Amino acid sequence: MRRRNFLETLVVGGGLFVAPPLSVLSARAEVKQSRESNGTEQLEADVVIAGGGLGGFAAAMAVLRNGQSVIMTEETDWIGGQLTQQGVPPDEHPWIETTGSTQLYRDFRNRIRDYYRRNYPLTQTAMGDPLLNPGNGAVSRLCHEPRVALAVLTDMLNPYISSGQLALLLEHKAIDADTDGDRVKAIRVKDRRTGATKKLVATFFVDATELGDLLPLTGTEFVTGTESKADTGELHAPDSADPSNNQAFTMCFAMDYVPDENHTIEKPANYTFWRNHVPDLTPPWPGRLLELHYSNPKTLQPKKLGFDPRGGEMGDALNLWNYRKIISKDNFVPGTYPGDITVVNWPQNDYMLGNIVDVSEVEFNEHVASAKMLSLSLLYWLQTEAPRPDGGKGWPGLRLRKEVMGTADGLAKYPYVRESRRIKAMFTIREEHVGKANRERVAQTDKGRAAAFHDSVGIGYYHIDLHPSSNRVNYIDFDSLRFQIPLGALLPVRIKNLLPANKNIGTTHITNGCYRLHPVEWSIGEAVGMLISYVCRKAISPALVWEDEITLVDFQSFIRSQGIETVWPTD
Repeated sequence: MRRRNFLETLVVGGGLFVAPPLSVLSARAEVKQSRESNGTEQLEADVVIAGGGLGGFAAAMAVLRNGQSVIMTEETDWIGGQLTQQGVPPDEHPWIETTGSTQLYRDFRNRIRDYYRRNYPLTQTAMGDPLLNPGNGAVSRLCHEPRVALAVLTDMLNPYISSGQLALLLEHKAIDADTDGDRVKAIRVKDRRTGATKKLVATFFVDATELGDLLPLTGTEFVTGTESKADTGELHAPDSADPSNNQAFTMCFAMDYVPDENHTIEKPANYTFWRNHVPDLTPPWPGRLLELHYSNPKTLQPKKLGFDPRGGEMGDALNLWNYRKIISKDNFVPGTYPGDITVVNWPQNDYMLGNIVDVSEVEFNEHVASAKMLSLSLLYWLQTEAPRPDGGKGWPGLRLRKEVMGTADGLAKYPYVRESRRIKAMFTIREEHVGKANRERVAQTDKGRAAAFHDSVGIGYYHIDLHPSSNRVNYIDFDSLRFQIPLGALLPVRIKNLLPANKNIGTTHITNGCYRLHPVEWSIGEAVGMLISYVCRKAISPALVWEDEITLVDFQSFIRSQGIETVWPTD
């Protein structure tokens, strides 16, 4: 291979993206290391990204491929956020194979499939399927194991780590920040293993944490919880605001089924409480949480669910076993797996008894511990009491697959978070912009389309899906429209050099319900990374890109040249 071609391949990590010219590669920045006078280690880069979830990862890739240096921190030992450490297969829209995401995201999805083709004993049929779905789960066209996503994401970063352009700090959490007026100068992170602190200095900072951790540390203005109808004018907003009312979070786990074996876990200490618990919600939940029913998210009427780990359909009831399967044994050579593997992220283990957004570390840990007991109680109930089609009770062959989540207790490394602190943004996305019914009320034309944003930096889709919340509000679930991501929603009202790249952008409690899923979070992060690269090259501020029409058009052309769609294809 010629040296030029080799270097281009190396920098993009073997992906499908076209590498920048060699002249850019030779000028790539590196992370600098030094020590303060007190002995504290200091790292300096063009960009510091706190949070290694999908938004943080995508932001890093955008910055790195354009020549800047990056320090990325991650609170756990796995990058990948909701896809890996939280154990949730991708929630995606039906157009995802060809549009509605960035090219880099679709390249990542193809890498997932290629990983299985290279490393797993697939059947001939599965090997030849261009749209291979390893788990055949009902929730997505690509249900797969967290570890495979972790391997692919890590492979994509490794060339930059090797070259010194990226410093990846796993198990590091932000604890403090230095600011000067409306600018962030540095953040301090703590190594969760050793307790040592590091000072991270950069020109730009990205908050890609799951809960918007940098916002209070840096004094960036933010909101939490639920806005009132008077605040936003939204059709589905309540009459009164409630900053502490946030969506339930979930401690996910994986299990398989071995019919002739008994894998019943020890009875959880709080099992009796959870076995008898009836969620106190408005409108009411249809009975005990640990039963095969829930509130229909759209109508809030009681809805029956089914469960049979042998697979198959169960009439009108959804078989929960099939919903989030990440391994379908039929895709693999006979004997590879004794059965399918599924992820449990169900209504029955949504934790509604506490809020983990903008609370103390002690309160956070208390609620997470309680949520873990709920998930283990659900597993024990499935093993011992869940009704079977033959009239019996319990499936003792259900086996907790601890290695799938990479933890000693078998539960995900981090809560599946649906809501975060949100920046007070230059522009806030409201229900009237993306909600189908609200849009029909306010739009003068194109009532069947979401609002067209002149400053679009990405596109996405998911229905507005709000799970029961910490202050006793049942589901809020209704149709949305295919939407755009406006640049104004990524810009804090005051702070100049901090940008959001997760669930912390300028949405409301309502619209967060469709901007929080995997491909949208990725698109937000990639747009933020591209924005930082652009303004670094131009020596201008992010706000100027938004404010100046000519500059905005040039920036949009720049991001489209690297595979970011800004408008949905016409029907």
